[in-house]
Amino acid sequence: FKLPSDPFKYLSWCDIEEHDVRGSQLRCPRVREGPSKEELFFRGEEHAAKERKQVTDTEKWQKKLQENWEDCAELNLSFQDLGDLYQVENFQRILRRLIRVEKLWLVDNSLTDLSAIRLPRCRELNVNKNHFTSFKQLPKIPQIQYLSLAENNILTLSGISDLRHTPLESLILKRNPCEFQERYRQLVFSSLPNLKTLDGIPKLTEDCSPTEIRGFFRTCTIL
Repeated sequence: FKLPSDPFKYLSWCDIEEHDVRGSQLRCPRVREGPSKEELFFRGEEHAAKERKQVTDTEKWQKKLQENWEDCAELNLSFQDLGDLYQVENFQRILRRLIRVEKLWLVDNSLTDLSAIRLPRCRELNVNKNHFTSFKQLPKIPQIQYLSLAENNILTLSGISDLRHTPLESLILKRNPCEFQERYRQLVFSSLPNLKTLDGIPKLTEDCSPTEIRGFFRTCTIL
């Protein structure tokens, strides 16, 4: 049996009429575009196809104000397969408007390259379970403090030095091929001078290069 909400299951909140909910009021909004008419036909869901109508400039402006991504500080867009070709244009449009976002989760979205995106205020970024193969494919994140890249396909540590001048304190690279590189932890810590924790483990004596060890013994690490 179909639920009363069934006709709306492929719509974003701002496509539903007669409400004034804004994007900055939602933590986990659906932004994924619905299936094409052709795909809905093969699914036997023609009833869910949204009729395309002529949209006026006023309606476009009202939708932009309702989305108001510019005011969003925390946002979770995980598990929406936003890396699909069908989704990329709308997804990147949203990312470019996140000029004030500080915490952003994009887990399991089949993402491959966000290098054209800049997130000027982002302090915490979680892009676990995507398809990144290099640090060069990450967005510009000059204020990043906590970065999680677990379960991607990052092959080497090449490009990690691009994060050297950020305040990055915690980095997670678990279950990436680069984790098996010789002297992995030493190389990461030597590339990122502000880093305190790697893969959930604080910086240890054996993670220091020989020139750092003398100064390291002046500190105390409690595990």
